Amino acid sequence: MALSTSSNFARPDDAFRAIVEAHRGLSDEESAHLDAALVLILANHIGDLDVLREAIALAKRRIADKSQQQQQQQQ
Repeated sequence: MALSTSSNFARPDDAFRAIVEAHRGLSDEESAHLDAALVLILANHIGDLDVLREAIALAKRRIADKSQQQQQQQQ
């Protein structure tokens, strides 16, 4: 199975809203725990280590790209 990066949701805004709403009222620590639990639950659901590794690499690249963009804006 290859990592799918296109939306698989019929209503992607609703999926995003559900995640945002799940964090409402939580402390920063509780929010971090929710994110960690959600990642582990969904990683288990995927059940493919290669896909998980690809997703981790993509997430890290996005963080690095965003950090680089912020540094460029500050210059």
